Amino acid sequence: MSPDDKNVQMARRVAEAVADAGGRTYYVGGCVRDGLLGRDNKDIDIEVHGIPVQTLECILDSLGERLTMGASFGVMGLRHYELDIAMPRSETATGRGHKDFDVFVDPFLGAEKAARRRDFTMNALMQDVLTGEILDFFGGREDMRRGLLRHVNNESFGEDPLRVLRAAQFAARFGFTVADETRALSAGMDLSALPGERVMGELEKALLKSDKPSVFFEEMRKMRQLSVWFPELEALIGVDQNPRFHPEGDAWIHTMQVLDEAAALRNEAKEPLWFMLSALCHDLGKAVTTEEKNGVLHAYGHEKAGQPLTERFLRRLTNETKLIEYALNMTYLHMKPNMLTGDGSKTKSFMRMYDEALCPEDLLLLAKADYLGCRGAQDTREAMLAAYALTESRLREMLTLYTERMSGPYLMGRDLVEAGLRPGPLFAQALTCAHDLRLAGRPKHEQLKAALTFIRKQEKEQKDAKPKA
Repeated sequence: MSPDDKNVQMARRVAEAVADAGGRTYYVGGCVRDGLLGRDNKDIDIEVHGIPVQTLECILDSLGERLTMGASFGVMGLRHYELDIAMPRSETATGRGHKDFDVFVDPFLGAEKAARRRDFTMNALMQDVLTGEILDFFGGREDMRRGLLRHVNNESFGEDPLRVLRAAQFAARFGFTVADETRALSAGMDLSALPGERVMGELEKALLKSDKPSVFFEEMRKMRQLSVWFPELEALIGVDQNPRFHPEGDAWIHTMQVLDEAAALRNEAKEPLWFMLSALCHDLGKAVTTEEKNGVLHAYGHEKAGQPLTERFLRRLTNETKLIEYALNMTYLHMKPNMLTGDGSKTKSFMRMYDEALCPEDLLLLAKADYLGCRGAQDTREAMLAAYALTESRLREMLTLYTERMSGPYLMGRDLVEAGLRPGPLFAQALTCAHDLRLAGRPKHEQLKAALTFIRKQEKEQKDAKPKA
């Protein structure tokens, strides 16, 4: 936290006023944790102890325009500041899932009891805003030093099943290991009542904020918690692959390696989250298509068979139509770039592939991650990157050509109208014919000529086919 940050400065002003009223103010949660880890964190949360709620409200009113962001949770703020200001509270679950809690705001609860409701020891740290003193009631600093993610309290942790997913995503983001006792507690929790959007929220953090998102799924696997939200992925465990092409192991290992390779490429993606989800789902079809023929393992058609599995998986988490369409398109096409290059295919095939892709640029990134995700124990990433260089060069060359062809003038329906034709059922077919020429790099006037020829030919055939009176 930079002392020059206006939110930090306001936090100090609040703390000074609270101290004058007989209370204390602490930084809490992620900003303390990340500060000790040397990570940036723009989310600043403070907790005010030892003064009545009404006194805090008066203090905030004197400093600016007070906002109530969660009256029942005792959370306030100030307009124009990104600063969450809370009071100590206790929570008791009253329903299943991350839904219903009875919340009790108690300014005089005490720092240790307030920290006890936190999920993990590293998140239970508190830092006095004015003195910098760190309160560590549960060994959070030692756990961070050891790279250990450990829950604070059996009872409160067990009341919120979302914390199972938080454990996995924190492990992925920080490169920590979930403590054995936390894994054991998590394994017995019921995740089925969680809202899909909350699961997606934790998954998104793991996919976009971690260098190795695979850790999220490996931890969920160790906690035996894949089956409710990620059964299509769990089905990949133990699905053997042809070692000639996949020396890394089964389809689960391959998917996890591809996911980590995708994480290294996601900043280049047009749609980073959608890209990561596509990498996660790209081989789901192997669970239902893998078979052995004449002693050789095959997964013929897995890209097609994976379509309903991918859609079912994603609809469990989101209703975002464009995301699902993108992922279905990417997973269906994920093998084509490397196959076309390996087969020495002609330009026409590349143009058709790029035209079918909703995001050609991201498709190439997925193909690269898929290739690098086949790394066996004897392979280095550097060697695989070098081996892929010619393939990537060819794919980029063809993508540049496709982009150039798509940027030029092309035939549209209004051009046919201007040529004296009436819109009709043949228009779409004529425009498809013209688009084929566009893909071949033919200019617009040739596209128009071909479209007109097509329509006139079809009209003549239809006329000739009519029975004569």
